[in-house]
Amino acid sequence: MFHLDTYLARIALPSRVTVDAEGLARLQWAHRLAIPFENLDIRLGRPIGIDSARVFGKLVIGKRGGYCFEQNRLFLDALAAHGFEARPLLARVWLRTTDVPPTTHALSLVTIGEQDWIADAGFGGSYSPPMPLVDGAEAEAPDGARFRLVRDAQHGWMLLRNGHPGNTDGRSTGEGWQPQYSFTTDKVWEADLAMGNHWTSTAEDSRFRQANIVSIILPRGFATLTDRQYRRRVAEDETDAAITDPRVYRMRMSLMFGIDLTPEETTALFDQ
Repeated sequence: MFHLDTYLARIALPSRVTVDAEGLARLQWAHRLAIPFENLDIRLGRPIGIDSARVFGKLVIGKRGGYCFEQNRLFLDALAAHGFEARPLLARVWLRTTDVPPTTHALSLVTIGEQDWIADAGFGGSYSPPMPLVDGAEAEAPDGARFRLVRDAQHGWMLLRNGHPGNTDGRSTGEGWQPQYSFTTDKVWEADLAMGNHWTSTAEDSRFRQANIVSIILPRGFATLTDRQYRRRVAEDETDAAITDPRVYRMRMSLMFGIDLTPEETTALFDQ
């Protein structure tokens, strides 16, 4: 079901990480550098399985990406294989919304000693590093963005980001502290994850039903391909261009995001 050495090879880590905060950060960073965030199977009309076997088969053996319910299932399995104590949480994503959003995001709560941490291998909006679950805690991502955790009277906890919008999937519209997602530490059951995954992958109002979404973390930046719009930012170097040729679309998917599409899949996605 889950084979740790095969997973470590997929994310280009030569050995297991230490079971501490440094090891957690190293594992999440390697995971995000190697495995793209994407929803292409949804757009191709395929069901999204989030059990361990199907996620491992797709993201590790099949060398595809996935969205949060897939990514964080795989990451939780990797944490467990290392000996970390971890469990899933559900969150509400606040990017470009004013109404209370549904719980369509999954992340992980990791306990190291006496301290709880949040870790997230499946947030497609940007790269948020693991953070101690402490009111006012701040952390800096490798791209220079800062993240802050604060208590929220209505929604439990809120994760805020302050950084360049070019290192995001495009939903961040400016710099300054912006809410990313809120969550509680309530126990999440398998049925809760199944319901969140079902809505996110099938509901007409879900953004994953409305656009082809792909992103990948770069060592000093971020790259996204939303429908035919390609954006890449590394340090101060930015590219923003529309792709007009399906051959270029297929090539970009492979070379930048590591997703090898068949000609039939390329046509189906490019023509949407």
